[in-house]
Amino acid sequence: MLALVDCNSFFASCEQVFRPDLRGKPVIVLSNNDGCIVARSKEAKALGIPDLEPYFKLKHQLEKSGVHVFSSNYELYGDLSNRVMQTLEGFSPHLEIYSIDEAFLSLAGIKGDLRDYGHSMRKAVQQCVGLPVGVGIAPTKTLAKLASYIAKKSARCEFVCVIERLDQWHRVFAKIPVQQVWGIGGRLTKRLADQRIFSVLDLMKQDPRYMKRHYNVNVARTVEELNGVACYGLDQQPPPKQQIFSTRSFGQHITDCAALEQSVSQYASRACVKLRKQQHLVKTIMVFAASGHFVDRPYSRSQVIPLPMATNDTRQVITAVRKSVNEVIYREGVKFARAGVGLIELQPERPEQLDVFTPVQPLRSKALMTVMDEINQRHTPVYFASQGVTPQWSMQRMLKSPSYTTQWHDLPCVSMK
Repeated sequence: MLALVDCNSFFASCEQVFRPDLRGKPVIVLSNNDGCIVARSKEAKALGIPDLEPYFKLKHQLEKSGVHVFSSNYELYGDLSNRVMQTLEGFSPHLEIYSIDEAFLSLAGIKGDLRDYGHSMRKAVQQCVGLPVGVGIAPTKTLAKLASYIAKKSARCEFVCVIERLDQWHRVFAKIPVQQVWGIGGRLTKRLADQRIFSVLDLMKQDPRYMKRHYNVNVARTVEELNGVACYGLDQQPPPKQQIFSTRSFGQHITDCAALEQSVSQYASRACVKLRKQQHLVKTIMVFAASGHFVDRPYSRSQVIPLPMATNDTRQVITAVRKSVNEVIYREGVKFARAGVGLIELQPERPEQLDVFTPVQPLRSKALMTVMDEINQRHTPVYFASQGVTPQWSMQRMLKSPSYTTQWHDLPCVSMK
């Protein structure tokens, strides 16, 4: 059996952890630069506030309804996510972190009532982290995702749903739309509707061989999984990324070359940290920058840059992207709205195939980057001067809550009266 533990309205719930006064109140979280609504508490959903709607369109309505609005606080969300995963590791030695707010756990060998075990996980996360979660338990990943959906929708489940005997769930599956099945998107839902497959039960009854011929192998596996045949195991060691991108929209338009250099330098630095974390080198990078879409003459330019040697040294990547901005990308008079850096041709750091004619990254370079990463993990972060000291173009987060768990000056204070 597998369990899927999913945090409820994760971003919004994180904002309520250190603000008890917000519990039971409508809360929403905005995207980068306070653009769109990306998370809503259950109270906000009950008010009919739509998802992915531009904030400026609903600002007056939200103020009138007493909705509490926050900018995205990625530092807080990331730290609380790590705490959730550390808590769940105590319930199973085999855990797959599926996303920032979801994890699969193997329950093989667990004896006793699985529903009680699911409630134990819920209570532990609530007590240790302060976040509400739902738990879906079933024989396969697809069924576990479905059980998690039922756990949140059905009041009788009390946020824990266990699916064991599939025949006992047919009446429930007949009421759930097929688009709620893991991996069934909107386009596929329309194709399935043409064959009168509207519910989860309808999809369960299909022949996997037929679905493979007329759709693809993933749909066939989904049918197998819905019938209790496990096709996907736990991925405890996710494969390294084939490409790494770091992109952002600016808090305000950039018109000078120096500011654009600062932005791509910062994005290159972030990408290189991820590159070293998965122990890879990059051979080719891409840089791009663009104006906003809604201007008279939209401008966009990119360049692919082969590096003289495979590297994970941030200094080498920053040098390349700054040169690209100066010589190719920047154009005077353009109001740049976004930019990014992509590491697009990667190779493992070890083993590295060497020859007499190919330059290699010096050992001193690797040692320097290792020291820099360790400092940034344990102490006040250090960065390259080319990233800028106080960049005016940084992402706007005007409604950001304090970083309660990652900044000393933001630690919550408790007063005893």
